[in-house]
Amino acid sequence: MNKKCNLSNNARNYINDFRKILEDMISEMTNAELTDSISHNFIVQMIPHHCAAIEMSKNVLKYTTNIALERIASNIITDQTQSIENMEKIKNECSLLCNSHHDLCKYNKDFESITNVMFAQMSNSLVTNNININFISERIPHHRGAIQMSNNALKYDICSELKPMLYAIIKSQREEIKQMQCLFNRLKRHNF
Repeated sequence: MNKKCNLSNNARNYINDFRKILEDMISEMTNAELTDSISHNFIVQMIPHHCAAIEMSKNVLKYTTNIALERIASNIITDQTQSIENMEKIKNECSLLCNSHHDLCKYNKDFESITNVMFAQMSNSLVTNNININFISERIPHHRGAIQMSNNALKYDICSELKPMLYAIIKSQREEIKQMQCLFNRLKRHNF
């Protein structure tokens, strides 16, 4: 994490909570019980990813007074809660579709590369007294990771019920990245 002296108590509390959520997400994603089903593996690793997004959004909502950011965070909570519910419903059935050893190895290698970059970028996100800026700098690599993980899974034979969920993740998170980048630029122009 970037270091900054003289953080306010609110910023320090926000950052400490973010770090705990990030550590839990990394642990749960890397220690998920994997099988020979890419569909299963995607679901059990994406659920903690989504859970972290929800918790990070709840964290920022305790502090922000920015209406645009409140809307983004609330939408993340709503969308990703629904996505988790949808994935939980299909998990058992999707787990029955097995993949070849070759495809599993390739999928896992690319997944690990994507998540290592995402974990590193989130761990080195901005640490300032502006919680809004901090949140955006954390969320954008998290969203990019979800898009890349979804695109990675779509290269393989996955269960038909999962595919529309991946397309929905890609679409919603691309749109939210655009919203956050615009907001970040506005905040930056006003010196955070």
